[in-house]
Amino acid sequence: MSINTRQLVDKLWSYCNVLRDDGVGTIEYTEQLTYLLFLKMAHERATRAIRPEQIVPEQLSWQKLLDKSGDALELQYRHTLEQLGSQAGVLGTVFRKAQNRIQDPAKLRRLITDLIDKENWSATGTDIKGDAYEELLSRGAEDIKSGAGQYFTPRPIIQAMVDCVQPTVDDTVIDPAAGTGGFLLVAHDYAAQHAEELTPTQRKHLQNNFVHGVELVDGTARLAAMNMILHGIGTPSGESLIDVRDSLIAPPSEKWSVVLSNPPFGRKSSLRMVGADGVEVSEDREIERQDFIATTANKQLNFVQHICTILDMHGRAAVVLPDNVLFEGGAGEVIRKRLLNDFELHTMLRLPTGIFYAQGVKANVLFFDKRPARPGQPWTEKLWVYDLRTNQHFTLKQNQLTRKHLDEFVQCYAPGKHRSERVEAERFKAYTYDELIKRDKVNLDLTWLRDESLEDLDNLPAPEVIAREIVEDLTAALAEFEAVAAALEAREP
Repeated sequence: MSINTRQLVDKLWSYCNVLRDDGVGTIEYTEQLTYLLFLKMAHERATRAIRPEQIVPEQLSWQKLLDKSGDALELQYRHTLEQLGSQAGVLGTVFRKAQNRIQDPAKLRRLITDLIDKENWSATGTDIKGDAYEELLSRGAEDIKSGAGQYFTPRPIIQAMVDCVQPTVDDTVIDPAAGTGGFLLVAHDYAAQHAEELTPTQRKHLQNNFVHGVELVDGTARLAAMNMILHGIGTPSGESLIDVRDSLIAPPSEKWSVVLSNPPFGRKSSLRMVGADGVEVSEDREIERQDFIATTANKQLNFVQHICTILDMHGRAAVVLPDNVLFEGGAGEVIRKRLLNDFELHTMLRLPTGIFYAQGVKANVLFFDKRPARPGQPWTEKLWVYDLRTNQHFTLKQNQLTRKHLDEFVQCYAPGKHRSERVEAERFKAYTYDELIKRDKVNLDLTWLRDESLEDLDNLPAPEVIAREIVEDLTAALAEFEAVAAALEAREP
């Protein structure tokens, strides 16, 4: 992080501490910043000397907030949020269902005049303001109580996935569970590495059509939309690159050449959602779609099926999925067989524990490509598995996972090379299609390394690491028991 970015983050964060005493959490503060930053940047566009552009109606502009104080300011702010939430495009995504969480008008005034109005945000480099916003989102994810961590995938994991998939400017990239947009940003950065060599048409595609996200939760979608704008992706006055809807409700209307995603963990939720038909449904219900080969209430399995349907021919997917996707019977077995037969499921990365804000998560990254129909002949010849879990101990604070920890995996993956050139290593092993299809229920939970902690009692991990791993094992086990109980309850007449 650059010095300028660090200074900006510290400045933004100082106001978060001021508002925390009023019960405003990190994510709520970031939401308020999002509204105000957008209004200030729109004001800068409307008042610039060259090609001024009016994005926000004059009566809802930044200047209207600057001109007021006290109760009149609070009233104007609330009115502005309410009116902009009904607009189309990026405006509607950012301000949809927006509410003022800052109860003290004096603190709102300070935030507007002292923090945001003094900066020229349009002149600040996208790398500075974008990175500063990402840092705020990261800090918000650390706030366990807010539950925001479930929308945040560790950046080293995203970077390694993108480095393997290698999206180019000719691709179209989608994340059907976009969260705050991390996958889309990293994919965009990767494809824009040699921007000076791109044609005007390619540059336009990269800015406006290269990435697309779908997010179910309004608050998270607004953070993702703002994240795109601050990083120079899309335009504030244009169509939103983030759709606010449930990816799983209906078959896709478009296909994409690259899918990068970390669908939400957990099987049951108290959240309710409204489908395209206006009908409110529960998130843990079975999803029935004509383009799905199995009907299940397991969200992760449904996301796998959905990703299979939105991939274009010869498209590439890299998806973070929990262990249950590898061994669950019934619909899980049906879907795994389809992945092996109709797709080229070529690589799996077994992720270590202790790297996600959500507790009890044991996850993997599945890499697979879509291929044309070839009846009677499976597309998967070998599944290469890299084990970054056995004998690896990470925590969110003392021993964080970094991109360097994934260097060997990316080297073994050999991006851009033919997979016949891959070579087995201690942590990298290949399984043939015949070996996999013969396993009970086509179980893909594959391990071969010995757990050293079971044998070498003199070199155990630190007590806090052992404690955290026990918690994660128990939490994962409870999730599995919950799934079994839910399945049994569903069978009752």
